[in-house]
Amino acid sequence: MSKYCFGIDVGGTSVKCALFSAEGTIEEKWEIPTRTEQEGVNILPDIAAAILKKMEEKAITTEETVGVGIGLPGPIEENGEIACAVNLHWGRKNVEKELEELTGMPVKAGNDANVAALGEMWKGGGKGAKNLILATLGTGVGGGIIINEKIVTGAHGAGGEIGHAMINPAEEKACNCGNKGCLEQYASATGIASLARKALEKTEKESLLRSKSHVTAKDVFDAYKENDALAQEIVDEFAEYLGRALAVFACVADPDVIVLGGGVSKAGQVLVDCVEKYYQKYAFSACKATPIKLATLGNDAGICGAAKLILSR
Repeated sequence: MSKYCFGIDVGGTSVKCALFSAEGTIEEKWEIPTRTEQEGVNILPDIAAAILKKMEEKAITTEETVGVGIGLPGPIEENGEIACAVNLHWGRKNVEKELEELTGMPVKAGNDANVAALGEMWKGGGKGAKNLILATLGTGVGGGIIINEKIVTGAHGAGGEIGHAMINPAEEKACNCGNKGCLEQYASATGIASLARKALEKTEKESLLRSKSHVTAKDVFDAYKENDALAQEIVDEFAEYLGRALAVFACVADPDVIVLGGGVSKAGQVLVDCVEKYYQKYAFSACKATPIKLATLGNDAGICGAAKLILSR
């Protein structure tokens, strides 16, 4: 009987690796550098070598291993192909096929944000749920949607790309994706900082934020907690954009729970309270009772979701 599996989370600078028991316990975690030179030709061979080395160290055979789950920064199609991964310098590549050939074990690949959602459902803020929406509020806004314990990938691997839902038709500045008015422009750490700069330019109100040479999302929430009036206006604007967007997504997915992760979620319960106010205002009546919770796995969400991906294959 298989006793182990591997969970791999590929980032632009490092690859997080973990050996799991087949019951889902993390046995060991480690990292290797992501070598993106030469169009990322070394990335999958490096991952395979790291896995096989760990198996040798632990005297684990392929027969004792369920396989390898892997999360990647790009849209993954049902056949295991990634169309493009800009941060890895990859074009189209069948990740599952290549890594299976390198390791001699089954491989299941998924988009990193979707995989993180699966991890939070399995062991984190959404534990016990079967239907979940994860919004990761970091440099950008990522997301994942889980329905009946399965990741929604869609026809082109773009399921769960909630950060690029258009929520402000009046926006004149382009998002990094090329469209205008995306949720990412207001609900990411970068977006919150942008809202703050605009607010500081538009008014002469006194604010703790004026002492900052480069205002960050953390600065905004810290000032908010100090009852800074301008910071409260900025957080309120951010919360309305995100709460309204989550209400729309809930109409489509009808989740058991909505989980907020990423760097912005370090603001804590105050983030949930602010967003929940607007979610309640805009949500369809049947979805109003859906709780909003903070993610709990942090950097382990990706490896946990990747392990769950292969265990549920």
